Amino acid sequence: MTPTDSTGSAPGMKARLRADLTAAMKARDPLTTGTLRMALAAVTTAEVAGATAKELTDQEVTAVIAKEVRKRAEAADAFAGAGRAELADKERAEAAVLTAYLPTPLTDDQLGELVAESVQAVGTDTGGPVTMRQMGQVIKGVQARADGRADGSRIAAAVKAALA
Repeated sequence: MTPTDSTGSAPGMKARLRADLTAAMKARDPLTTGTLRMALAAVTTAEVAGATAKELTDQEVTAVIAKEVRKRAEAADAFAGAGRAELADKERAEAAVLTAYLPTPLTDDQLGELVAESVQAVGTDTGGPVTMRQMGQVIKGVQARADGRADGSRIAAAVKAALA
């Protein structure tokens, strides 16, 4: 029997996290166990945040995991800057565990193609040349097409370079 999430559909991201947590516990892997427990806690927190509790979609779970990876990277930088190399290494290792659950990131060429398509789409919508004033519209279009596979700062930099 395959694991299913609480909606009864095919196994999703949250079910995969739970299954991998169980496997890590059985393998007595403290790093993976702790990291997945924190990730599941973050997902649960996101589910109950707001006025009503809701089940997150796989895309929303992926966004929560990406946020956790960013937190780990920032913490690793802070620890490294403070001379705490052992804690920085631990944060980097946790980020590596969580990165396995993220979709493969876009290459610079793929991101450039998405930016070009979005610039063209905004240009046809506005009926004129795209300037820095429409940068927000272009970024929004690229983010919709990137589907969480590119960091917002990378998208912004690519759009800025294309519009400059």
